[in-house]
Amino acid sequence: MDGWKAVASRYALLPLRLFLGVTFVYAALDKLTDSAFLADTGSGSIGETMRGVRDSSAIPALVDLALENPTGFGYAIAFGELAVGIGTLLGLFARLAALGGALISLSLWLTVSWQVNPYYLGNDLAYLMAWLPLLLAGASVLSLDRLLAERRRIR
Repeated sequence: MDGWKAVASRYALLPLRLFLGVTFVYAALDKLTDSAFLADTGSGSIGETMRGVRDSSAIPALVDLALENPTGFGYAIAFGELAVGIGTLLGLFARLAALGGALISLSLWLTVSWQVNPYYLGNDLAYLMAWLPLLLAGASVLSLDRLLAERRRIR
């Protein structure tokens, strides 16, 4: 039984890592392939979304910054999500990827989902909390970070 517990403990964060990695890659590809999302104006656009949440966000100045170039902001979020997702799935610079995921989730929570009431119905806060264990622990199993660390030890 102790052997099973050790293996379970070692791989405990792997399902979370896979879920967050796949989710962020999917979210990025969904944004990058949706021309309506990447537009400054129009239904479903990042610009309309930002204008719609501006007055109810925790940090309106952050929304104002995004509204200076909504399309550029949309691309930045999408490519950020893609980098975070790929890094998380591969376990490459895993803590940096988790930090990026946490910052993206934090910014979305403080802007887009801040007005959700009660707070636990908004998913961005849950994603922020999900990134924290990966930020603290990194990717110790099935990761390029571990492979690179082992190669450095051999030299």
